[in-house]
Amino acid sequence: MRKSHPVRRVVLATAATVSAVVLLLSLKPSSDPGGAQAAGAVPQQTAAAQESPQGGAAAAGRSTVTGDAAQTQYGPVQVRLTVSGGKITKAEAVQAPSGGTSSQKTQLAVPRLNQSAVTRGSADIDSVSGATYTSTGYKQSLQSAIDKMKAARGSDAGASQGSGDSGSQGSGDSGSGAAQAKTVTGAAAQTQYGPVQVRITVSGGKITKAEAVQAPSGGTSSQKTQLAVPRLNQSAVTRGSADIDSVSGATYTSTGYKQSLQSALDQAGG
Repeated sequence: MRKSHPVRRVVLATAATVSAVVLLLSLKPSSDPGGAQAAGAVPQQTAAAQESPQGGAAAAGRSTVTGDAAQTQYGPVQVRLTVSGGKITKAEAVQAPSGGTSSQKTQLAVPRLNQSAVTRGSADIDSVSGATYTSTGYKQSLQSAIDKMKAARGSDAGASQGSGDSGSQGSGDSGSGAAQAKTVTGAAAQTQYGPVQVRITVSGGKITKAEAVQAPSGGTSSQKTQLAVPRLNQSAVTRGSADIDSVSGATYTSTGYKQSLQSALDQAGG
C-alpha cells in the first residue's frame, strides 16, 4: 500500500489539473466573442448616428431644376441644373441638336457650356465658337432653369417667414413676392407672313425670359422663324426693352416681334 499511495496522488493531481484546464478553456470562448461583439456594437451605432444627420442635410440642401426647352434652327436645347446651397454644382444638357455635323458640334460645345454654367453661376456665359445656335439655345434654357431656381427659393423663404412671423407680416411678404414676378403676353402683331406674339416674364422690374408664342411658319417662314426668334428672345432679355436689332433676313418677323414685345412691356408697366 505504501508504494501505491504516491501513484494515486500523482493520478489525482493530474486529473485535477486536467479538469481545471478544461474548465478554463470552456469558459474563455463563451465570454470573449460576446465581449468582442459588444465592443464592436458601439462604433457601429455611432457611425450610423453620424451618417443619418449628414444624409438628411445633403438631401435637404440639394435640388434639381430643368429649364424650358429652347428651340434652335437645328433642334431643341434643354438644360438641367443641380443646385446645392444656392449655387449651381452641376449643369447638363438633357436635349441638344443631333445628327450629322450637329452631333459633332454638340459634343464640342455642351461640355464647355456646362463647365461655364457651373463656374459663372449664371446664364452670362460665352458662346462656343462654331456652335452659335446651340450656345444661344443653351443660355436661354439655362436662364429659364435659373429663374425657376430663384422662384423656388423665394417661395421657400416666403413660406418660412410666413410660419415664423406674425400673420400680417406673412401676408405682406407673400404679396410682395407675388408682385415681383409675373408673366405678360403682348398683343399679336400682324405681319405679311403671319402673326407674331411675344410673352415675357418680368421679375424685379427686369425681363428674365422672352418667348414667341406665335410666329410665321410654313416653307421658308419656318426657317426664318427658327433663325430669328432665339436671337430676338435673347436680345429682349439682354436689352430689357423693345429697342432691339432686327435679324437680317427676317425683317417682317423682327418688326412684329418688337411690336408685340412693346405691347407686353406696356402691360407690365415697363
